[in-house]
Amino acid sequence: MSSNLVKGTAILTIGLFLSKALGLLYVIPFYAIVGKENIGLYQYAYIPYNLALAIAISGAPLAISKFVSKYNAMGDYATGRKLMKSGMLVMTISGMLSFLVLFFMAEPIAKLVIRDNEQIFTIDEIKSVIQWVSYALLAVPLMSIVRGYLQGNQKFEPTSVSQLVEQIIRILVVLIGSYLVVNVLDLSPRIAVKFAVFAAFIGALAGLIVLYKYWLKYKPEFTTLYESSPPASNISFLDMYKEVIGYTIPFVLVGVINPLYQFVDMITFNGAMISIGLSTVTDEILTMLNFLTHKVVMIPVMVATGFSMALIPVITGYYTKNDQKGLTRSLDQTYQIMLFLTIPMVLGLIVLSDEFYTFLYSKDAVGSAVLSAYAPVAILFGLFTVTAAILQGIDKHKWIVFTSLTGLLVKMVLNIPLIKLFEVNGAIAATAIGYGVAVIINLVVISKVLNYHSRMVFRRLILIGIFNVIMLVAVNFTLKGLLAISPVGGKMQALLYVLICAFVGAVVYGALSLKSGLAQKLFGDKLTKITKKLGFGG
Repeated sequence: MSSNLVKGTAILTIGLFLSKALGLLYVIPFYAIVGKENIGLYQYAYIPYNLALAIAISGAPLAISKFVSKYNAMGDYATGRKLMKSGMLVMTISGMLSFLVLFFMAEPIAKLVIRDNEQIFTIDEIKSVIQWVSYALLAVPLMSIVRGYLQGNQKFEPTSVSQLVEQIIRILVVLIGSYLVVNVLDLSPRIAVKFAVFAAFIGALAGLIVLYKYWLKYKPEFTTLYESSPPASNISFLDMYKEVIGYTIPFVLVGVINPLYQFVDMITFNGAMISIGLSTVTDEILTMLNFLTHKVVMIPVMVATGFSMALIPVITGYYTKNDQKGLTRSLDQTYQIMLFLTIPMVLGLIVLSDEFYTFLYSKDAVGSAVLSAYAPVAILFGLFTVTAAILQGIDKHKWIVFTSLTGLLVKMVLNIPLIKLFEVNGAIAATAIGYGVAVIINLVVISKVLNYHSRMVFRRLILIGIFNVIMLVAVNFTLKGLLAISPVGGKMQALLYVLICAFVGAVVYGALSLKSGLAQKLFGDKLTKITKKLGFGG
């Protein structure tokens, strides 16, 4: 792997991580400004928006990057420019159509969500926030094609910086605007929420400005390459977009599947809860599930898959060379790293759910119970992402479509009956079963296609499990000791308890992993050299 590619991947990963981290942290002050009873309006806007956005951009940055870099490698810079020019028009139209669809579908979606007069929001309020957020669709698709073109030319910094600026500006507008609306203008927090969702459009404009600045910076270089290029190949626009769409389909489904699961909850949860007499609390509980706890649950998924996804290109290389030993070793490492990182974080969220929820939002027994029940599903989220990426790497795209849709169908069939039986835990169970089915099919296909069977992974998972149990006991005792001294009385105390328990857990888990040599086996030679100097097992 070239140093340029490593650097580019690092830049993209860091930018994405910072953007996601900010996307969680801003919820803390926003929750305090608009209040527990109003923040649900925000998630009602963002779930359909995320779905529309995923469809509008359709994996465009990755697909366009792949197309441009392919033709650049052949010295044909003109064809990439040809796609860029036509793509700007296509994405502008795509954004406008997505905006119009979401804007005019706002009322039908709101009617699916609001089923009873006892719910805390009205149809008009839901319709309004969806319409306000839909404006962002006018700008975001245009950003996606510029990012893809620049990445195809090995310019990774613009994507990372523009994502970060977009997120920072959006968050500043959300927080400052909401504060002014509620505390200076003395208006309703629900008006503040409308302003907050419109911030997505302002953030997108800021991202576009950043990309335009980078475009001006790189324009002389691109012009030189373009002028030295032979005329664009005879590929027609139809064939060009067929090729691009062929790249996008598997990535689209993997990207859109989580918002689809959330959308199923959004349109079915309230009706099921109302049918069992819980109309007055259904909006708040759905907000806890689909927005407040979901953001926390995705943290272990992001961290773990970030590490394991770096191994996917290696798997593709071994598959191309038909190197069975290399494949087995890489798959072993991928599964182990993903679970080694995810399981302890999930257990930490379960044990410290009350303290996490109190620090991030407010002390709420229902919210912390939802977080505790939802946290284990993070393991399935991570496994699905990793197994789908492996299937992409070995060109089994049809299986990704099949398993994604099969899991979603299971979720749709089970959601309402399970909610009626177990309330919010039923929705969580339906998500877990849907993802579980998809993951099992993915694992079976990978095993059959790659002839992959590994007893070593099973043995290592038992070892990881033992270490996690020991860590869990240590964290549990630490927490009980802290609570015996002083029960949690506020946000800062909750944060202190989380940090102390996390430190204890990390020390115990880290020491066990290093002493046994497991961490060194998973993370390679550099870690081995460091740990030998520190006196741990090699």
